[in-house]
Amino acid sequence: MAFIKRKERSKERFSLLLLDLEEYYFEQHTVYHVTTSSAKKRKIRGSLKVCSKSIIFEPEDHVEPILKVCFCVYLIKENNVVAPYRVERGDSTFLFHLEVSSKTEDVVQTLLQLHRASCLDKLGDQTAMIAANLQSRLARTSFDKNSFQNVSEIPHMECEAEMVTPLVTNPGHVCITDQSLYFQPLNGYPEQVVRIELHRVKQIYKRRHGLRPLGLEVFCTENDFCSDIYLKFYKTSDRNDLYYYIATFLENHMVEHTAESYMLQWQRGHLSNYQYLLHLNNLADRSGNDLSQYPVFPWIIADYNSTELDMMNPATFRDLSKPVGALNKERLERLLSRYRDMPDPRFMYGSHYSSPGYVLFYLVRVAPEHMLCLQNGRYDNADRMFNSIGETWKNCLEGATDFKELIPDFYGNDPSFLLNCLSLDLGKRQGGSSVQDVVLPPWAADASDFLQKSQKALESQYVSEHLHEWIDLVFGFKQKGSEAVAAHNVFHPLTYEGGIDCDSIEDPNEKIAMLIQILEFGQTPTQLFTTPHPQRITPRFQSISRTPSCYLTRSSFLASTSEDSSFEDLTEETRRLAWNNIAKLKLMSTHKIHKEAVTGIAVTRTASSVFTTSQDSTLKMFSRESNGLQRSMSFSNMALSSCLMLPEDKAVVCSSWDNNVYFYSIPFGRRQDTLMGHDDAISKMCWKDNQLYTASWDSTVKVWQCDSADIANNKRCQFQLLAEFEHEAGVNTINLNPAGTLLVSGTKDGTVTIWDTSSSVQLHQVHCHSGKIHDVAFSPDSRHILSVGEDSCLKVIDVQTGMMISSVQADEEQRCFCWDGNTVLSGGQSGHLQVLDLLSNKVTTRIPGHSGAVTAMWMNEQCSTVITGGEDKQIIFWKLDC
Repeated sequence: MAFIKRKERSKERFSLLLLDLEEYYFEQHTVYHVTTSSAKKRKIRGSLKVCSKSIIFEPEDHVEPILKVCFCVYLIKENNVVAPYRVERGDSTFLFHLEVSSKTEDVVQTLLQLHRASCLDKLGDQTAMIAANLQSRLARTSFDKNSFQNVSEIPHMECEAEMVTPLVTNPGHVCITDQSLYFQPLNGYPEQVVRIELHRVKQIYKRRHGLRPLGLEVFCTENDFCSDIYLKFYKTSDRNDLYYYIATFLENHMVEHTAESYMLQWQRGHLSNYQYLLHLNNLADRSGNDLSQYPVFPWIIADYNSTELDMMNPATFRDLSKPVGALNKERLERLLSRYRDMPDPRFMYGSHYSSPGYVLFYLVRVAPEHMLCLQNGRYDNADRMFNSIGETWKNCLEGATDFKELIPDFYGNDPSFLLNCLSLDLGKRQGGSSVQDVVLPPWAADASDFLQKSQKALESQYVSEHLHEWIDLVFGFKQKGSEAVAAHNVFHPLTYEGGIDCDSIEDPNEKIAMLIQILEFGQTPTQLFTTPHPQRITPRFQSISRTPSCYLTRSSFLASTSEDSSFEDLTEETRRLAWNNIAKLKLMSTHKIHKEAVTGIAVTRTASSVFTTSQDSTLKMFSRESNGLQRSMSFSNMALSSCLMLPEDKAVVCSSWDNNVYFYSIPFGRRQDTLMGHDDAISKMCWKDNQLYTASWDSTVKVWQCDSADIANNKRCQFQLLAEFEHEAGVNTINLNPAGTLLVSGTKDGTVTIWDTSSSVQLHQVHCHSGKIHDVAFSPDSRHILSVGEDSCLKVIDVQTGMMISSVQADEEQRCFCWDGNTVLSGGQSGHLQVLDLLSNKVTTRIPGHSGAVTAMWMNEQCSTVITGGEDKQIIFWKLDC
């Protein structure tokens, strides 16, 4: 838990949480607090903290209370107990003797300046004067390079910044060297210097702070929402310079993940729902250090009354397609009625689903000082505290202004936020009972059991099938605009980036008030997706959905996944084993059988004969048994562009740049038929269930009916044109999904188009490459499409939504490939094969092969044999060595 982790850093009684919001701690001095009473005069030794709006005296004796002096006197932690502050009013006089008397005049001058600032009438003027004092202090000091861990360290840059922790920021100096990142607080608290070794850094994120691009967060651990340091800079340029320096240092040490790459891992089951939500929160500027942008998690469970939690009953779960405010139909009608009558800017909900107050509502038992800081030294009314999980859920459903979601702690492993382990006096409720531990639902034996069952619910089948709907609301395309209105997901403009432009507000008082309001009101996460989020791949036989997903309505997609219902079900053990060892491919033999580049490879079912086409206009038949060339055929004087084997191994079909398709009879050894099908070169073909699909540079894909039985019996075929798919540029490649219900095409202008073959309807069109597309293919489960192009990029597209979910920049142009949905074996311009892990976006292996570009690739059904052809006029046989 983030708060517990931070408390371990310091055992002092003093905390920056004793300051007011937007208050700075400048310096400290050892003093004696001189007290007088009717009995005797006492001198209490301690530390005097000079802050921008107050002075704080921390006695060395923990029995004595901490004194905070501003316009009134607060007594804090009397007898070292965390409790509401006691206010001592009246004309109190305090006498402090500095241990080093020579500093008295400087301290007095500082206090007089700060007192003058506090006496100004307008908040903007007060803030400006304090900021000027702070900047003056920062300008008069610099980073102490004696703090370097190693004398050989070379400094790269130094600037001013503030270290951000929940509710407070601490100004100081940042310095980065070739080895470490340092932060030196102006006041030396909580440490003289904070050091982070660069080689330990796992992730860095740019952050919005107060809706402005000033933050930077550094993580030395993964899968955690508590970072090692969060810095807020005064200039965006300083933030960016530091970010790019660290990113450059780390580019060989860590993988930069995007929302799309995490999505692919989550879809494939390589990330849990919990891990995926944490990653999305991180990418969307949510931080455990910033309570106005604390990580947000959904309410999952809707049943807090039963004695047993039935994970197979859809009624157990909350409807994830709706925001909390829209879950209660009657309340929603009232909110919509008000919304329709509201002047611009209109909003449906007057409070946000995540704010500092809501976060501390849940965490008051482990972070009481944060709650006291936020609420001016007081706890909330006992009846409004976090008393019961069931009551809180009921209020979120029925309350007029309560629309809050949950925080990650509800799905973590530390139950302390549900228990009053600190024995805090949180008040008494109307019935007379005191606020102690949170009341758990009947199905939870204890707090640990509650967390375990919550974790199980979050990873359940129902949630896995519907979590993408909640992501659409919070991080996705239903967050803003007309889609948000339709989804009843419209919050106050203050919560959105760009909703209120604080920099355009000229009045300093109004500007400061607006910034404080933004920080206290809560902020909507940065939008990560602008199109519908794909559903997770889950085994359909376990489905307990109330209704089908709104993204699975197309009959073509349902048909394509009816048999191959999930990635895990589709992949047989032998194929999985082969792909796990694909880097162990061994070159078996090479054969130079053509005079120009090889363009296509087709193999008989027994793998005894291999047919290849080439730009030399010939079709060659290579015998695996005799290990030599058996036949050579030429149909025209123009290049052949591809070939495929028809069922029963009776005929090979070849496409040509002369606009024709040629049918070659294997038993009779001659050309059997010719299809004059296009107005320009034919680039690629596919075959499924007596239908031939031909792609051409004339910007069309045509579908032909032709009976393979006629061809097998050496009869001329009656070709019937069934459909024609129009494109805006020449079509360079096509591919069918395993069921034949979907076709994907790739064009010369870099566009990928997905078609429904049964209705000839275009489902999605994605312009994803900056140049010609060389090859496209569906994943074995038909969920994704991979394309490679002359821009050296590999792109993964989600079939359901048409969203491009991954983009990998290769170090060279890739011309052809085979893949299993996670791993890609591709042939590049240099002639080498490369193995790419799409989940980590890393090339894991490079295998030398051809002396020119790899232009064709074939893999057998067991994924254990590969044949490649190249511009070096050779074909190469590869075998898996495992």
